[in-house]
Amino acid sequence: MPNIDYKKESRIFKALGHPTRLAIVETLIHGEKCVHDIQELLKASQPNISQHLNNLKYADIVDFRQEGNLRCYFLKKPKKMKLLINALK
Repeated sequence: MPNIDYKKESRIFKALGHPTRLAIVETLIHGEKCVHDIQELLKASQPNISQHLNNLKYADIVDFRQEGNLRCYFLKKPKKMKLLINALK
């Protein structure tokens, strides 16, 4: 049996189970984005986007870097996420 951390992998699928989080991941496949950029692309409030990004961070899908007052997010494993998103299409 392969050495898979099922608990960790199930968190990924759970996090991707929301349309906004899927859209965020698909956006981040194309490169790092700051919260404001994601907010404008998805036409959602800043608190809503931040909540979804926290969920994705908990699932170990995204991480961020701080640039002054800006938080810019990126995918931790972009190839893996691209494969998952493409599998849904």
